[in-house]
Amino acid sequence: MTENVVWHDGSVSRSQRQAITGGEGMTLWFTGLSGSGKSTIAAAVEADLILRGRAAYTLDGDNVRHGLNSDLGFSAVDRSENVRRVGEVARLMADAGLVVLVPVISPYRGDRDAVRMAHEAAGIRFVEVHVATPLEVCEARDPKGLYALARAGEIAEFTGIDDPYEEPFSPELRIDAGSELPGDSARRVVDLVVS
Repeated sequence: MTENVVWHDGSVSRSQRQAITGGEGMTLWFTGLSGSGKSTIAAAVEADLILRGRAAYTLDGDNVRHGLNSDLGFSAVDRSENVRRVGEVARLMADAGLVVLVPVISPYRGDRDAVRMAHEAAGIRFVEVHVATPLEVCEARDPKGLYALARAGEIAEFTGIDDPYEEPFSPELRIDAGSELPGDSARRVVDLVVS
């Protein structure tokens, strides 16, 4: 950050924005392996919240890589930058009063912790949801065919195969989408928001 860049406070309070958006803005960060069910659960949560009158939006990892993060690859450095950027956007959107759902693999614990700390410093709630579906289940699903490519050596540094996934130590919620129906998982997440 340069010394000539100063945060500008607007004239609308967070509580005024929340009166319009239906409640407290927050970030629900879904982390887990590729194919774990993060995006499926986040989509169901978003739909439920919208039906309840809560402003919500999903920042899906793949979608963000079509625009904002289209310049990033999948090296460890690029993955960290991807998480940092998505985390900053989520924090701003949550400050605006939205419930922001972020299904992003985010394999490194330190990157997720940095996003959490940025939210906490801004007084914004951050909820980490670990979609802890076992690797063998994710690999059997392989919705994008990426595990097969990684096993064939056509994709390097693939999370869970030849690049690590660092599980959260104490997420607010842990889900095994391999043994739990997506609707049941979504209800558990919604309960965290509306409680």
